[in-house]
Amino acid sequence: MEQPAPGFTTLHLESVDSTNALALEQAGVQVPHRCWIVADQQHGGRGRHGRSWQSPPGNLYATLLLIDPCPVRDAPKLGFVAGLAVADAVASTAPGLDARLKWPNDLMARPGPDAPWSKLSGILLEGRFLEAGRQAVAIGIGVNIVHGPALPVRQATALAALGARMGRDALFYALGAAFAERLDQFARGKNFAAIRTAWLERAFPSGTGMSVKLPSGEKSGRFAGIDVDGRLALDTGAGLVHVDAGDVFLAPET
Repeated sequence: MEQPAPGFTTLHLESVDSTNALALEQAGVQVPHRCWIVADQQHGGRGRHGRSWQSPPGNLYATLLLIDPCPVRDAPKLGFVAGLAVADAVASTAPGLDARLKWPNDLMARPGPDAPWSKLSGILLEGRFLEAGRQAVAIGIGVNIVHGPALPVRQATALAALGARMGRDALFYALGAAFAERLDQFARGKNFAAIRTAWLERAFPSGTGMSVKLPSGEKSGRFAGIDVDGRLALDTGAGLVHVDAGDVFLAPET
């Protein structure tokens, strides 16, 4: 598998428990900074909140390991960098595809304007502290190329089902190139404003109906963007609510 961009390395495995888990286990020892770990299949892939990530062969399962990519306080913003890179890669390999970013970490797509939105890609950000105060960040990315696995609470789709035909290697190469550009733009967290602007351009428009499941309950309202720290702004009708973390579901009208 080709290196996606100068300064990056790639470790390609046929099978692994989890690309994220392997990246964090080997961080700073066998796996260097800016290393992609790509697997043909995962047996213990995971998503947010400990959920499993189904990993049949044919889809893209990749983790980018970064060592000290930015100040610790800015590490969560790398999720927006990753989302943009995925959106960039899909747009370049499947031009014309109707796809939108949904806070905080999903790329949604649909075959036509009257069809429902389905999950095409997800991102999992994990980290650990290393010796001497260093930080390792693993950015796991799954893109459904051939299979859209059945999900308990969401509808999933795949690029093949949307009429987009490309190989996994071509998509990975585009993703790596896009990630290199977006990391440069991010500038170790100093230029999140540019990332935020670009992310909003690829996201669902302001006013999109959605609900957010929180530990305290569910809140419904309209998408009102993200703030300077990347928090979701939800217009509930009674005022803006800012959400640090939660599961977002699009309203049926979307």
